[in-house]
Amino acid sequence: MGALASCSSVRYDYVYVPGKTAVIVDGKAVLPEGAPERVKKAVEAGNRIVGKPYVYGGGHGQIEDGGYDCSGTVSYVLYHAGLLRTPQPSGAFRSFGADGKGEWITLYAKSGHVFVSLAGLRLDTGYSGEGQGPRWSTKSRPANGCTLRHPPQL
Repeated sequence: MGALASCSSVRYDYVYVPGKTAVIVDGKAVLPEGAPERVKKAVEAGNRIVGKPYVYGGGHGQIEDGGYDCSGTVSYVLYHAGLLRTPQPSGAFRSFGADGKGEWITLYAKSGHVFVSLAGLRLDTGYSGEGQGPRWSTKSRPANGCTLRHPPQL
C-alpha cells in the first residue's frame, strides 16, 4: 500500500528511541544530541510557537503571527528549517518533499489538516484534547486519509 493512498490504518505513534527521539520538558521539545541542523532549527521554531492560540489562517499572511492553524504551524517550522519558502495550505503538503515516512521529519497531510512529527514528537493543533494552538504531544492519534511525506534526506 503506497503512502499516497488514503489509508484507514495510518497512525502516528510515539516510540522513544534513545539518541534518536525528542522528549517534552515543560511543554518544549528537547532533541537528542546529534540531530541534524535542519531538525534542530525546526524544533527550535516549534518551541517558539508552542502555546500560541489557534487562529484559522494564522501563519499564512505572514510567517510571524499571533496564532497559527495546522498548516501555518507546519509551514512555520519548515520555513525556519530552510525547507519551505512560503506558507502552504494543508492539502498542498500532500505533495511536499518525498513519499513516505522520514528518518527525522514526517508530515501527515490530507485536505483539511496536517501535522508533523519532528524527531518522533508530534507538533499538532488538534487531537490533544485541549482544542488549542500548536502543542507538542506523545499521544498516539489516527491519521486516516493522510499521506506521509518527508524532506529528502531527513
